[in-house]
Amino acid sequence: MSRLFGTQIHLVGANHNTTPVEIREKLAISNDRISDALKLLGKYASQGIIVSTCNRTEIYTLSDSSTSQPGLEFLKSWTNSSEADLLPYLYCYQNEDAVRHLFNVAAGLDSMIIGEFEILGQIRQSLERAKKARLADYLLQNLFQQAIRVGRRVRTETGISRNALSVSSVAVELAARAIDDLSTSKALVIGTGEAGRLVAKVLKERGVSQIATTSRSYKKASALAATLNGSSVRIENLSLELATCDIVISCTSAPHLILHRKTVENAMQVRPTKPLVIIDIAVPRDVDPKVKQVTNVFLYDIDDFAHLTELNRKQREAEIQNAIEIVKAELEKFTTWWRSMEVKPIIRSLTGKAEGIRRAQLNKTLKKLRRLSTEEQESLEAMTKAIVQKILHSPIQSLKNNVHRRGDYIDLVSELFQLTKDESAQ
Repeated sequence: MSRLFGTQIHLVGANHNTTPVEIREKLAISNDRISDALKLLGKYASQGIIVSTCNRTEIYTLSDSSTSQPGLEFLKSWTNSSEADLLPYLYCYQNEDAVRHLFNVAAGLDSMIIGEFEILGQIRQSLERAKKARLADYLLQNLFQQAIRVGRRVRTETGISRNALSVSSVAVELAARAIDDLSTSKALVIGTGEAGRLVAKVLKERGVSQIATTSRSYKKASALAATLNGSSVRIENLSLELATCDIVISCTSAPHLILHRKTVENAMQVRPTKPLVIIDIAVPRDVDPKVKQVTNVFLYDIDDFAHLTELNRKQREAEIQNAIEIVKAELEKFTTWWRSMEVKPIIRSLTGKAEGIRRAQLNKTLKKLRRLSTEEQESLEAMTKAIVQKILHSPIQSLKNNVHRRGDYIDLVSELFQLTKDESAQ
């Protein structure tokens, strides 16, 4: 894909495939900071969308240069990091490669949990936030709306999301493998957002006998506990609750650690021989990694899900291939639209200039031929229009069809027909 009014699509991102969790949490942009992030992004790009989830942070931008990287400049500023610090963990795509990646993300092909549903809602929310910040014009809007349509089509026409897992369900599965009998276990869920609610639901379905909830809002923790016939705990009493639990799953959106090593050590002094399984699915992480050093405590973070997620991928291999074919077809549709948008201004400018010349010359001729009938004048009008159309037919077809040289062709046509920059952008 070449250029569109001189515009390039850029993508700079990091995900679970390329970047360890300790770097992802540095790049992560929480919901309560997304407005500030978009405001900062606007300093580097006139159009841009941020997609930030527990497993990815991606910056989609438009610019008039193939060498600029507005997203990278934004991330450097946002994280106060150097390019050398960030680049080893980032992927950078342009134009068709960037579109293909976004379509794969929307289709659930690039998720840690293949086929998961959550990403479609996250893409839609990212678009709405960018629109609200006035950072998404019709080009980016169309790109993201098309990505959402691709995601829906994949899930409708393939079985990739049939009985799909989620990060929350994988977390509970990991706990089940570490604990012999969930039915006699007590679990504590830290966090009452969407992830927390899903974790609690899966724990209940898996037969966990006691479920406690806690968060920064005791009211929200109590409301969630009520739906589970469980109990709620004030966050300041976390150490006391840990002493009675077998499983802790933490999934808040806090920008700082929730569970520190000292807190866990204090809890384990009460139950030194009873193991405690802690699963941290938050990014940034909720649990201090040093908790692993506490005796009889088994800490897992989201990067420890690899084995279970690979098994999920193998089970869906056939559906993955079907989804890839859909993405391929939809990418071709989008690039066709993109190409048509690219040449529309120059074609409009070219035909407009030709029409102006034709009409001016025809009017001069008609003034000299005053005795022509209406029918004869109409014949001259039709003839001159046909001449112009036939002359322009080949240049216009070359503009539409020569994909790899379209940028050169646009410049050449502008020069040959002396089309001004303003005329070409009309």
